[in-house]
Amino acid sequence: MNLFDATILGIVEGATEFLPISSTGHLIVAASLLGAHDERGKVFEIAIQIGAILAVVWVYRERFVATARTFLQPGRGQRFLLNLLIAFLPVAVLGLLFNKAIKAVLFNAWGVAAASIVGALVILFVERPGVRDARERSARVRDVDAMGWRDALKVGVAQCFGLFPGMSRSGSTLIGGMLFGLSRQVATEFSFFLGVPTLAAASLYSLYKERALLSAADAPAFAVGTIVSFLVALVVIRWLIRFIASHSLMAFAWYRLAFGAFIIAAGALGWVQWPAS
Repeated sequence: MNLFDATILGIVEGATEFLPISSTGHLIVAASLLGAHDERGKVFEIAIQIGAILAVVWVYRERFVATARTFLQPGRGQRFLLNLLIAFLPVAVLGLLFNKAIKAVLFNAWGVAAASIVGALVILFVERPGVRDARERSARVRDVDAMGWRDALKVGVAQCFGLFPGMSRSGSTLIGGMLFGLSRQVATEFSFFLGVPTLAAASLYSLYKERALLSAADAPAFAVGTIVSFLVALVVIRWLIRFIASHSLMAFAWYRLAFGAFIIAAGALGWVQWPAS
């Protein structure tokens, strides 16, 4: 992994991790185009998610510091951590059970194209005019601290769809949260928060499991990818918080359709020879 490739993939990760368009899917396609989608490249793609995690922690640093100070006491901080744990458990269990099979079968451009198009159709259905506004007006939960453990569990189950590359972890939690009664703002914020344990666990587990593939020579590329991912994600998070308050997700659905169509067309017409896995 050279530093140019690391920079490009860092930009892709930071720009797509929290948008409902699938960072994993974009990294698979980008790495394939760069010729970096080998086993070490796959570890790199997962590891640089640490940059996106740190961006969330920085943006919401006051919330995390306050939670760290009070989590031993019954109340807001403890309930917040409990909700994150409950929401994290479904994807942790299913990831451990099926991650190897998913990687073997779906971690390729064709799987990304199919999931991207399916996800787009879901967004178009959920965000159709009239229904979106009515759902927002009737939202049951309008503050993250008002979420109960059942709300957290439902969002956690929705996050499991993000295990499929191209579906999008953030898109699954956003759409799932809104369907389960969370306001757009709450669904967005909880998606950010839930990304911290989810992405941290995935990154650290991947680095540990595939440590034999890595060497000290990889450190500069990992550092560059992580730093770039952090800086780009920082901008995206702040923008998305403002955007989601007054816009639908329709634009992301159309983008997903175009992205999926491009992958299929590029492979079918011979523009790109997509790796099988």
